[in-house]
Amino acid sequence: MIRLPGGTFRMGNDDETANPGDGEGPVRSVTVGPFHIDAHAVSNARFAAFVKATGHVTDAEKFGWSYVFAGLLPPGTARALPAPAGTPWWRGVPGATWRSPEGPDSTVRGRERHPVVHVSWHDAAAYAAWAGRRLPTEAEWEYAARGGLDQARYPWGDELTPRGHWRCNIWQGEFPHVDTAEDGHAGTAPVDAYRPNAYGLYNTVGNVWEWGGDWWTEGETRVMRGGSYLCHDSYCNRYRVSARTANTPDSSSGNTGFRCAAD
Repeated sequence: MIRLPGGTFRMGNDDETANPGDGEGPVRSVTVGPFHIDAHAVSNARFAAFVKATGHVTDAEKFGWSYVFAGLLPPGTARALPAPAGTPWWRGVPGATWRSPEGPDSTVRGRERHPVVHVSWHDAAAYAAWAGRRLPTEAEWEYAARGGLDQARYPWGDELTPRGHWRCNIWQGEFPHVDTAEDGHAGTAPVDAYRPNAYGLYNTVGNVWEWGGDWWTEGETRVMRGGSYLCHDSYCNRYRVSARTANTPDSSSGNTGFRCAAD
């Protein structure tokens, strides 16, 4: 974990490209105390150690299915539920779990250093408690993700690809049909891929959404931050440090993980 001193920073964003319903703005001064935070998202290897020690059964395993991006599935994969409205690229796949991210015939072998996915907020909180940690507050997460930069769009500045180099794992091409993988990855990337921000944190934007400790505004869903490998500016430009979304605490998918914090 990385120790951060805390302090006052400008949180949120008034960017006109943000979704008004996401509640990023207004920009406001927020103060956080000192805290520790994981340098990167929890990996498959770390989550496997937790499951081995505790026997934890994830929500996806209890439900018997989880959402997988259709483009990662082999033809003919069984489908449990229709895609959510307006998102035909998702498939509710029987047997999709953290151990088998694309369904029963898949495995995380060779992806031990990739972020664990198909974990709900409940699963993330259980891991954090076992590790003697907790999930970061939304303010802590954004403070850490910004790496000391004031109101920059990304953890490294305002330019998405400085000097033509990709700094995060997002979608390139025509979503959802063609991903050119110019950033080097289709699907998840290792948790320590790319250069860290100035505070030493990896992949705070792109790769996988990260559960936070806070409730969304209405108190029925939990906040998620950072965007994922499926983000593309044609429909979801939430690969920015101020961007946010939410989901119900028992939900899981192939592009959602977490990192921990501690007092």
